[in-house]
Amino acid sequence: MKQNPYIRFMIVCLTAISLNITHVCAQNTKSVPKTKSEAAKKAQQKISGRVLKVDQSKSRYRVKVLQKSGRVVSVDVDKKSGKVSKKKKRD
Repeated sequence: MKQNPYIRFMIVCLTAISLNITHVCAQNTKSVPKTKSEAAKKAQQKISGRVLKVDQSKSRYRVKVLQKSGRVVSVDVDKKSGKVSKKKKRD
């Protein structure tokens, strides 16, 4: 039984695309925090120090970190993207 080269090419391309999508999705789920402890670890990667408190809301975790200098820094960890950002200062 001889296969059409076009069909063989399409099968190879679709297989490669599906494997790539699976790999990208697996990477994204690893970086998104699902628990308070995962959010604390992500915050510590950006701001070194001791985690004092982790609060959560619908869209983010707020992590308070005590630095060696004695300064307390609050950072937000986005629940969807996993992005860590310093809390904006109010004037």
